[in-house]
Amino acid sequence: MSDEFNLDDLKSAMDDATPAPNAQRRAENIALAQKNFADLQGSRDPARLTPRPTKWTGVKDMLSKLTSRGGLTVTTAIVACGFMIGTPQGRDILNISTTAKVAAPETLPVDDAEIGSVSIEPAQAEEAELVVDLLDRIEPTADMALEASSTFSTVDEDAPVVAQTRPEPRTEGLAVRVQEESIAQESVVRGAVQQAAPQMVAPESSSAPLRSLEQTPVGGLFFGSTDMAADEVWMQPSTPNTETFANEAPNPLKITTEEPVSTFSIDVDTAAYSLVRSSLTRGQLPSPDAVRIEELINYFPYAYAAPEGDAPFQPTVNVFETPWNANTQLVHIGIQGEMPAVEDRPPLNLVFLIDTSGSMDSADKLPLLRQSFRLMLDNLRPEDEVAIVTYAGSTSIALEPTQASDRTAILKALNDLRAGGSTNGQGGIEAAYTMAETMTDDGDVSRVILATDGDFNVGLSDPRGLETYIEDKRDSGTYLSVLGFGRGNLQDATMQSLAQNGNGTAAYIDTLSEAQKVLVDNLTGALFPIANDVKIQVEFNPATVAEYRLIGYETRALNREDFNNDAVDAGELGAGHTVTAIYEITPVGSPAQLSDPLRYQAAETTSTSDELGFLRLRYKAPGEDTSQLIETPFSSTGTPGTEALFAASIAGFGQLMRDDTYLNDWGWDDAIALANANRGDDQFGYRTEAVQLMRLAQSLSN
Repeated sequence: MSDEFNLDDLKSAMDDATPAPNAQRRAENIALAQKNFADLQGSRDPARLTPRPTKWTGVKDMLSKLTSRGGLTVTTAIVACGFMIGTPQGRDILNISTTAKVAAPETLPVDDAEIGSVSIEPAQAEEAELVVDLLDRIEPTADMALEASSTFSTVDEDAPVVAQTRPEPRTEGLAVRVQEESIAQESVVRGAVQQAAPQMVAPESSSAPLRSLEQTPVGGLFFGSTDMAADEVWMQPSTPNTETFANEAPNPLKITTEEPVSTFSIDVDTAAYSLVRSSLTRGQLPSPDAVRIEELINYFPYAYAAPEGDAPFQPTVNVFETPWNANTQLVHIGIQGEMPAVEDRPPLNLVFLIDTSGSMDSADKLPLLRQSFRLMLDNLRPEDEVAIVTYAGSTSIALEPTQASDRTAILKALNDLRAGGSTNGQGGIEAAYTMAETMTDDGDVSRVILATDGDFNVGLSDPRGLETYIEDKRDSGTYLSVLGFGRGNLQDATMQSLAQNGNGTAAYIDTLSEAQKVLVDNLTGALFPIANDVKIQVEFNPATVAEYRLIGYETRALNREDFNNDAVDAGELGAGHTVTAIYEITPVGSPAQLSDPLRYQAAETTSTSDELGFLRLRYKAPGEDTSQLIETPFSSTGTPGTEALFAASIAGFGQLMRDDTYLNDWGWDDAIALANANRGDDQFGYRTEAVQLMRLAQSLSN
């Protein structure tokens, strides 16, 4: 038998065994395959209801229609970008360009095209363009909700695309806070498609939920760290920032011949410095209104000359060349209060008035407040008394007057505090003063310490009425100090007003270290006054001083006639406190003079004195109604000391943050160098910290 014969027989047998084509059967098979393929593009489960409004339903439709490998890769990236944004090297959506466009099909290379760095074939370019075109049709809205697709796909060059069904979503999800309702979600998603798509990874199993990055700020959004499924991403408006600050425009330049007298109240508050530090360490330059330069300067202890004689404090005046202008001079006024012996201080009655409203429910508010007051307890004497009044929607007594030695009872009352409700600040203040009155004996020092974020939203229909109430209570001998906590709704203006009218001080506590400074290191100065209603008045000599300006103290300005009026309130000086004030003056004949002489001005003074000015101070002894006067002339003194130069560096620091026009070309490097060279005996590192804040502010300003 030949090979040719056997091959022919085989062909014949195969032809006889193969059935003839059946067109109808072929059509039925194709229809069934198409149906199965379509079913696999989505979930077989019925649609799930969601309480959140769905705005991006077009994305889900798109996912069920794009079937190519390139198209599915892009859509998978879109689904993932809602909750899994890679931020290598610190990149985030804030830095993603929203102007980049996916190339149109006709501009793509013949062999390859890219969206971000996701490669697709030219055949899929049209589908890729469809993605961006669809996003262009989405109407941006702050009430947006993104319902992600219920499918994910894996991409393999040699295998068909296999769709996997997502499980039911879990109840906990990833909340995304929208900081401002004007954020354009279209730009965020477009940028995510173009920049973040390479970071997207399809899960190995559809039953394994994705894990997001650790809570990462992304532009105006915050992505939390929690497990979630694709369906669990939504957006909601965040609490708006309602902070207010107490400040005025920088003091103007005064012409000495027209207005030779400057009058103001002392200020020993330190809140502004802590607020500046809080902003800078959060990566933001502070609002200019938050920068009260005198509070920055007075944050630091200074080694001024101790008082001599009967007065409880002593002034020291230095005059030296201005660091930022060689043609002007600084007049540096330093006041040092006496420090009585600890054993000589009278018994102390403290009423902690604690805001427990809902706005205090964050780590930097009520929890930090508890820790801060614990530090303070160790510095109270056994005979001191403590009471705790709380306020939210209503007022309650958390602790009746208790001896400071009973730490267990006091700490338990602090630990039991919980935040919730509205903020009836006025009711709380009235209850605290009532409590203080029951604790006061002759010779005692009574003080209400208000701890709050300043958000009074109930009971303040008449703010002036509350100020009058506090003024009346201070005359009875009970002072009010204010401690601020937290950011976001801090009412700094309210806190400043309450402290000033209550003969107390205002501080802001942003860290436990600051609590240590305010409530431990400065406890005696903060709670025991040695002089009330301290006023400063400087009269400049027009024969030697052409112009002057006071640096800071804008909110402490007084009228000239207020200086001798004992009914006008002013600041208090505590035991061991220092106060610093700085003027910049322009000598007569200096090229730095900014004002032209008047044609019809009065005849010039014939004084031959070389005095630059005359300093007057008024104060009242605690419990007294009549003031006492201190007077001293001053003139040029030559070389300044370390304390004066460091104060000048902080004055420059504050002016840089307020964008002062008087600094000429003097900048951050100059301020840093001046502060570094004059840190002196920096026992607790406060001055070193200030240098670091200057460096941080310089970087942020660039």
